[in-house]
This record gives sequence, C-alpha cells and structure tokens, in this order.
Amino acid sequence: MHDFAIAVTDKPALYRDLAAALDALTAGEPDPIANMANAAALIWQYLPDLNWTGFYRVAGDELVLGPFQGKPACTRIPIGEGVCGAAAASGEARCVIDVHDFPGHIVCDADSAAELVAPVIVEGRVIAVLDLDSPVKGRFDAEDVAGCTALAAMLGPRIVES
Repeated sequence: MHDFAIAVTDKPALYRDLAAALDALTAGEPDPIANMANAAALIWQYLPDLNWTGFYRVAGDELVLGPFQGKPACTRIPIGEGVCGAAAASGEARCVIDVHDFPGHIVCDADSAAELVAPVIVEGRVIAVLDLDSPVKGRFDAEDVAGCTALAAMLGPRIVES
C-alpha cells in the first residue's frame, strides 16, 4: 500500500508533492499501462473537483483511450479534434475554462464543464495526452497547466511503448 503526504494548502506545493509521489510510484516500473494507471489514480485522488482523469495514447492519426478514473469515456478521438486532439496536434497544453465555448468540443461526459489537457512528449513527439475534466467552470488555471505539464514531462519516458 502507498501512503503519500500530499499538501493541499496551495497549488505549487500540491503539484510538487504529486510529482514526488508519481516519481516514487513509477520509478523502475517498465510497464507503461501500469504507470498510466497509477498516475491517473493518484491525480484523481488528490486534485479536487475532477470528474475524469486519464490518458489518451497516440495510435496513428488518432488518440486511443488509456487508463483513467471516472465515467466511461470516448474510445477514439481523431488528432486535431476536440480539446485532446487539439493538444495532441499542437504539442501544447490546452486549458479550457468552459468546454461549451470550445469549437468542436467532443462531449464524452455531459457533466464536464472545464478541461485541461497536457501532451506527453518524448523525443520531440507527442505519444499521449493527460486529460483532466471538471464539472466546475473555470476549475483550471495557469498553475494547473504548469503542474500537469510537469507531471506529463516526468511521465513521458515512463509510459513510452517499447
């Protein structure tokens, strides 16, 4: 069993502690699915106001659902479509205050109101995206983008398929 001391007093401390816990969970584990599963569970457990947390893996010209926490989700998303597909196409994080205002938003869960997607980049190419949804409009901000981007960067080498 893992028991982590995660501070929830402020976002920088929260993301610092999440990174340390995620490092401990994934260090030395070669299986990318196990590492994505533990990452999704850890983020789901400690970040407040989420209704979905997980990964979409790049497979050709689409994203395919990976390990997640939350309601059943869209299985395949074309790269370039929706928030996840846009982040995968650009290689840049997307922070959407209100998903209903995002052109081409793909509704997988009608309860989602805000979304943050951080691409996972290895050797200059996007291999996956880390996707967080919230039922609260405006849930995510620049600190969340920075924190999730750092988590995605740390995870990259640990979830790349061999």
